[in-house]
Amino acid sequence: MSALLDSFDDISKAAPEPIYRQIKRLIEQRIDSGEWSAGQKLPSENELVAVLGVSRMTINRALRELTQEGLINRVHGLGSFVAERPRHASLIELQDISLEIEQGGGRHRSRVLSLESVHASPAVYELMQVDESAPLFRLRAVHYQDDLPLQLESRYVNPVAMPDFIRQDFTRMTATAYLLRQFKPDEMEHRVRATLPDQQTRELLKMPPGQPCLQLTRRTWKNERVVTYVTLTYPGDRYELGARYATNEYQLR
Repeated sequence: MSALLDSFDDISKAAPEPIYRQIKRLIEQRIDSGEWSAGQKLPSENELVAVLGVSRMTINRALRELTQEGLINRVHGLGSFVAERPRHASLIELQDISLEIEQGGGRHRSRVLSLESVHASPAVYELMQVDESAPLFRLRAVHYQDDLPLQLESRYVNPVAMPDFIRQDFTRMTATAYLLRQFKPDEMEHRVRATLPDQQTRELLKMPPGQPCLQLTRRTWKNERVVTYVTLTYPGDRYELGARYATNEYQLR
């Protein structure tokens, strides 16, 4: 971190340019040149205040504007990081998030919050297309790229279709990877919306108040039975969803 702080030697209180703009410009230059790479942690506000002898308000304004311009990410409780290009996921393919992260040069890890047999809400039973008296398996997990939380997974699984699901260690293998080893889906349904996370989701994903997230829900069928229904929640500034396909395979409606 000391090498990063040395970069701020060019800041001059005697210059006509406001201090916050000098700080902002210096950070922009380091990022544009590649000297500071994607995912690199910036000095903390406390460190910058101590080294530069300026107010926290000045530091905060520079970092806030850089965040608004998409050059850095500020993660609650962790600090500020050089922004990466948003991770991209396909809407028309089942993808394992651990492979996405590793293929992009990152390190994946997951934290299982819960894995249990539950009785769910009537809305979930309707989506799973099973009787409300039947228990369902439920997995809740957070997936990380390096040390940044990237996805909150909340998944229901039909025990009749996947009886061994609850006995798996999903810190060693993602649920998507496990399920793809067990069956090839006949049909999938995807829905995407932007939403504001509740407090628990915001804390798990290290998101600042007021920041929106992307939420993908997916149902997967095999032999006319819903095997799994999952809600995947992503910080809006760290992920994007899209699709590419041959237009001659589809009709415009």
